[in-house]
Amino acid sequence: MTIRFGAGARLFHWLVVALLLVQIPAGIAMIAPGLEQGSIDRLFVLHKGLGVVLLVVVLSRVLWRLTHPVPPMSEAIPERERRIAVTAHWVIYVLLVVIPVSGYVHVVGGGFPIEMMDVLGLPTMLPVIPEVAAWASLVHRFSTFLLVALLAVHVAEVLRHHLVVRDETLARMWPPVGGRSAELPSEPSQEPNEEKDPGGVAPR
Repeated sequence: MTIRFGAGARLFHWLVVALLLVQIPAGIAMIAPGLEQGSIDRLFVLHKGLGVVLLVVVLSRVLWRLTHPVPPMSEAIPERERRIAVTAHWVIYVLLVVIPVSGYVHVVGGGFPIEMMDVLGLPTMLPVIPEVAAWASLVHRFSTFLLVALLAVHVAEVLRHHLVVRDETLARMWPPVGGRSAELPSEPSQEPNEEKDPGGVAPR
């Protein structure tokens, strides 16, 4: 039985990873002291635009997850650890939706543009609501901190399984595309042993 996710799930997974590797550093850099205003403005435009892309990708990924079977984790992993892993994955999914939505509410509700949506001619769908925008900013930041913490634990666990336990956990999502099918180790077949006499001759 294969333990590797399908090509679609792996592609969504690593696309989200790539977006986060840009979004999180950009979000930190754009509020860093000492940065010139021109650079800050460009980082804000990038962060807001990729936030919309991230939301679309994450919602597509969740829809894919709900409509495609998930390959089983190895039975060698304790059941409690498997339950924790499933719960953590769904918390990460929730955060990946909450973060761009709260960022969107903070920006649009605060009366600021999302340039990419303006270029595409998409409506903002929200009025200017400064009080809600302020709360959305708090949710956005707290959720991002929580996501980074969970992702750090997630990466550490994957590396532990790969380098210490040496099982097929990493192979479930790697490589992003292609790759040979990763299988659960099959039970060795046991053939009945024939009794032999001390001289090595099978009994009649």
